[in-house]
Amino acid sequence: MRILVVEDDLRIADLLRRALGEAGYAVDVTHATAPALEAFALESYDLVILDLLLPGAPGGGMEVCRLMRRENSDVPILMLTALDSPRNRVNGLDAGADDYLSKPFHLQELLARVRALLRRAPRADHPVLTVADVSLIPATRTAVRGHRTIALTSKEFAVLEYLMRNAGSIVSASALIDHAWDGNYDGYSNVVQTYIRYLRQKLNEPGETDFIQTHRGMGYSVELPP
Repeated sequence: MRILVVEDDLRIADLLRRALGEAGYAVDVTHATAPALEAFALESYDLVILDLLLPGAPGGGMEVCRLMRRENSDVPILMLTALDSPRNRVNGLDAGADDYLSKPFHLQELLARVRALLRRAPRADHPVLTVADVSLIPATRTAVRGHRTIALTSKEFAVLEYLMRNAGSIVSASALIDHAWDGNYDGYSNVVQTYIRYLRQKLNEPGETDFIQTHRGMGYSVELPP
């Protein structure tokens, strides 16, 4: 899942990037109004973490929240701020935020709120994703094939989830990188091939059909049953 962090404090932004990345999310970070709205318009995000006090526009994060909500009414928005008065909380929620967390905050609480918002998001209505004989369970980040429960790393889960959500279509390596790694990723070019190999080793036992197909020069797919 992909999260946009909009935070002008570079220290907090870096802390959020690392913590969310370690929790298995792909994270993009912006520090001001204009790049935040540009990123939101260009990418499909599962959640936004938005600082209330942003430079670059009248109204700051409150106005950014209103504009984002006008653009997409479904994406959960978690607002962060050092302004902890009831009036500010009410104004933030009225602007379209789904939740409100005061600074300083505990990382574990923030991660718990992120998980709760993602569970309530429209895309999370069907928490167990099944294609052919493989089921993916987001709550435990595991896959089930036959009678086997298969533990997945956060990146393995992100790659497999994207393939399964696009079952029947060929997904390019660049699309998988966009989904499972953040926008600043500049790692080696065969990282997707490496993770596909990891997934095949975990998903396929002798005699089983290969769940993931390779389409040379195009990408990868998982096929819907006939």
